Amino acid sequence: MATEQTLLGFDFGTKSIGVAVGQLITGTAAPLSALKAVDGIPNWDILEKVFNEWQPQRIIVGLPLNMDGTNQQVTFAAKKFANRLHARFKVPVDTCDERLTTADAKSRLFELGGYKKLTKDKIDSVSACLILESWMESSYG
Repeated sequence: MATEQTLLGFDFGTKSIGVAVGQLITGTAAPLSALKAVDGIPNWDILEKVFNEWQPQRIIVGLPLNMDGTNQQVTFAAKKFANRLHARFKVPVDTCDERLTTADAKSRLFELGGYKKLTKDKIDSVSACLILESWMESSYG
């Protein structure tokens, strides 16, 4: 696999989906604007614009698991979202355990600028960054 791949990462939620772009060559990710969702369904036209802009070679979707590693209701919705991304954009999709990424995202944002930085869309997209970085670390670290 080429290390200059561009990746898109998603922190799936039923009302908001965090989005991040990452580069395998650097192992880093940057937050993009979170997408509003209705029952986990984003505006696919906006999502298509994100894909056209970044042209990712791979997609990583965070898998929200219970702390004991078992599935919860939103786990199945996240898997369905991952399958829809694959079907629509014809790009390989991997899932990544996202336990604790929201807490880590809040901590990271607080370090960067205090409570004023802790808006929901920023938390979701920083969570997407952490999901991407975690996937890159476990796959290539």
